[in-house]
This record gives sequence, structure tokens and C-alpha cells, in this order.
Amino acid sequence: MKHRASRLLLSCLTAIGLIHTTSASASDLPNINLGFTSFLDGAPPAGSGWYATQYLEYYTADRINDNAGNKVALPKQNVDVFAGLTQLVYQSPFKIAGAHPGIDVILPWVASAHTDDGMGDVALNARTGFGDVLIGPFIQFDPVMGPDGPRFAHRFEFQIIAPTGAYDPSKAINPGSGFWSIDPYWAATFWVNPKWTVSWRLHYLWNATNNRPYQGLGAAATSSQAGQALHINIATEYEVMPGLRIGLNGYWLRQITDMKVNGENVSGQREAVWAIGPGAMYSFSQHDHLMFNAYFEAGARNRPEGTRVVLRYVHHFH
Repeated sequence: MKHRASRLLLSCLTAIGLIHTTSASASDLPNINLGFTSFLDGAPPAGSGWYATQYLEYYTADRINDNAGNKVALPKQNVDVFAGLTQLVYQSPFKIAGAHPGIDVILPWVASAHTDDGMGDVALNARTGFGDVLIGPFIQFDPVMGPDGPRFAHRFEFQIIAPTGAYDPSKAINPGSGFWSIDPYWAATFWVNPKWTVSWRLHYLWNATNNRPYQGLGAAATSSQAGQALHINIATEYEVMPGLRIGLNGYWLRQITDMKVNGENVSGQREAVWAIGPGAMYSFSQHDHLMFNAYFEAGARNRPEGTRVVLRYVHHFH
């Protein structure tokens, strides 16, 4: 039990989507968007052009759950990570059938990461640095207009996660995953009225085979493959005064297939979690926006259950 609990803790940084690990007791999901996007997600705030976005995140947890949702038996279960994403987006002014093509590039990075199981396990020492690059061609549709302004806007993106981050199969915790993934999504915003909106982003995650699997899987392991998953971000906000919006935001993750080792399913390791919390958005102008989102997790399976805080700044070059 002690060995299994320790290996679950090794999966904690993967579970929060910032550093990848490979463990028979972990689902090994790669870098995914859990709560990074929220309000007014269906359309860029200032139309076509170049956008730069900086995300900063702090995640902390003192609980790691097993497959039944019970707390793992360890002396300590501490996870603390400070990380971020640097994003560059271009939306073309040209359009075909009301849709604008564009490209999205994201570079994750981890400034500090700490885990502690209370047993002095040096394998839990987490590496920092750059993670796997996300690249996504997209199609942004023009808003559907109503008598008082936009009513609906949406976008499709075919997001690819490239294994560019540092990866060493002898290490339990790495900034990179060592395998390719695709994580396409549909993002949309519905205006209930000019001041009140509801937004969502629906993802489907598929992962390729890792032909250099973590050596902790055993000498007989020649390949591993993370399971497929669905994950959703959802948010609603209301403009309480010019430039200031407040609301609620949340996310949901459910792994839908088992991970594989040497092509064989490893059962009982699927991840799940959901979270909800408050958020706010302040627009300095049409071209500069600051967002704050907090999330309190629940219902975790095979992953930590903690608190996530995201600060996001968006700038449109004009």
C-alpha cells in the first residue's frame, strides 16, 4: 500500500496538468486546459489580429485520492506548484463563409514545484522548466448579432500537443510527456443579454504511444499509452459596472479509457475531477483585459484534490 500510495503521489503534477509523469498507478494524462480559459471564451475581444496572453497559476493540494475517491494513506500529501502559460494567437482578417482562420501557440512552463509524502522519497523531487508546446489551427466564426449586440460566437480548434519538453524515461517527474497528443475543442459564448453571458469549451483528448516509457514500469515495459479523456471549462459572468464583470467558473474532467502498457489495459487508474469557484474580469480597454479565476476541486479520482488560482492577462496588438 505504501508503494502504491507513493506512486500515486508521483502522478500529482500530471494530474494538475503542468508536469508529466509516467507510472503504472497514474493515468499519465498530458498538459490539458483545466480552468485556464473562462469568460467570453467564444470570440477574441477585439476581432482579428495578434494577441498575447500570459497565464499565471498557483495550485495547492493536501489530499490525493485513489480510484474510489478515498484519501491515499500517506504521512503527508502536499502538492504546491507555481507555473504558467505564455500564449500567442493570430486571427486572420480574411474570412470564408463567415469564418476566420487562425493559429494558436502555447508554451507551458513551471517555475517551482514541490511534493511531499512525509517519507523522504527523493523520487518526488520535481523538475522545473519548459513543458510541451501546444499548437492549434482554428476557425473563428463571426458573431451572430441580435438587436442589442452579439448573441452567439464560437470557434473550433484542432489543438496538438508536441513532445518538445524535457523528458527522461529514468525520471519519475518530467516537464515533457514523451508522446504526441491531440486535444481539439469547441469554444462558444452565448449572450443572455448585453451584460450577462455563458461560455464553455469542450475538449476531447487522445494520446499517442510513448515508445520510451518510464523505467519504473519495469524492464518488460517497452511502450505506454495514456488514456483518452473528456474535459470541459464553463463560466458565466455579469457586467456589474463598465469594465468589470464578476461570475462563476468551473471545470470537469473524466478519463474514458484505460492507460495501456505494452498494448494491454491497466484498469483502475482512470482520472476524474470537477471544480467550481468565483471569478472576475476587468477590461482596461477593448485591447487589454485582466481575469482572475479560483477553483475548488471535488470528486477527484486517481489525482490530487485541491485549489487552483489562475491570473490571466490578454493584450491585443493594434
